[in-house]
Amino acid sequence: MFKTDPVWTKLLTFSLILFFIRLSDSIIAFWAPNQIQNSLNNPIIMGAIISFQSLVGFASDLVFPKIFKTVHTRRLFFWAILLSALTSVALASSTLKPIIAIFIVTMTLWGIYYELVNFANFQFMSTSIPGNMRAAAWGFTGIFVNLAYFLGPFIATKLLSSGILITQGTIIIFLVAALIILSVGKKKNETSETVDFGSANPLLELKHWATLSKAVWPALTIGLLLGFIDATFYTVGAVWTEKLSLVNPWGVWFLPLYLLPSICLGIPLSNWRIENGKKKLAEKFLGVAGVFFILIGINSSIQWQLAMVALAASAVAVCYPLLEGVYTDILTRMGSEKKDMIGLTGSALNISYIIWPVFAGLISARVGERMTFSWLGVIILVSSLILLLVTPRKIKLPQTEIKTWE
Repeated sequence: MFKTDPVWTKLLTFSLILFFIRLSDSIIAFWAPNQIQNSLNNPIIMGAIISFQSLVGFASDLVFPKIFKTVHTRRLFFWAILLSALTSVALASSTLKPIIAIFIVTMTLWGIYYELVNFANFQFMSTSIPGNMRAAAWGFTGIFVNLAYFLGPFIATKLLSSGILITQGTIIIFLVAALIILSVGKKKNETSETVDFGSANPLLELKHWATLSKAVWPALTIGLLLGFIDATFYTVGAVWTEKLSLVNPWGVWFLPLYLLPSICLGIPLSNWRIENGKKKLAEKFLGVAGVFFILIGINSSIQWQLAMVALAASAVAVCYPLLEGVYTDILTRMGSEKKDMIGLTGSALNISYIIWPVFAGLISARVGERMTFSWLGVIILVSSLILLLVTPRKIKLPQTEIKTWE
């Protein structure tokens, strides 16, 4: 398949680059909250600093369209690799002088890096992959990304116990590997097509988002709740994983088990065909995840916690393709204005990371890391039950107003 089909060859090259970039990022994602927490010893401040990264990302969503008048995937990847390296260097420097200013610089670099990769994803999919293959392509790259984030905590735990220099050096090695693949695949995968983002206006974009939000709020709410779960695992969860690993070797599995179901269920879910009721089904699975998160708090056994995380994560893994299906259904009903919807859906994750890490830090400071997941479960369960009651059967877009947008 990869030898005879040039599209799949491009996709494999793209996925390998993405794998090494995300593998380095997964180490940073585990390292950063632990470094901040260990340096400042305040989960609330840690959450606020992590939130700043997403604030930068949200601002980038509004500013990048103004900057990138023409853009190639290769160039976006190059700058993303560079910024990821700078992020790791800044984080490493915080071990010498752990002050808030250095952490803010680190989060700024990290936030810009993350949006560059997101832009590269959409740029590649829109210019290099035929429309009838995009769902399969997203599923294929998703396996590489989820695998990278699954391996990250294991690698990070080993590296950090060996010292900062080894950790930093390994991150750079992974980024160099991505750069080598990017350079080797340059001529083969370069495309003459470009995307013109220059006409975007940040203020006008916000107005469009406000209009769309009135119609698609159920999907956005599901996305925000999924973002809250993700943010909890990569802040409080990263700290809790390190603590558990110190008392039991199985403890290192706490964060990876959140990602494992997405890898195992990736291919089966990509073939799941559901025409109607995707919103309601996603809300039901979200409620199931909430129940399992609540159950984490009833038993301090590491084996019990890991089992509940695996079950909750399995329900969450089902929610994502259902939500993406809802968004895809909406996009097919929009014309050229669908770029506004794409931007809005991308901003939902940034907003959840802006809002939630601080609250997760507050909860953790009061009840501890393990019980934070139980409180998260209560919020998820109650929210999903409310959504089931109030979500309309069909999302009605303001088509008349949308058609007036330039």
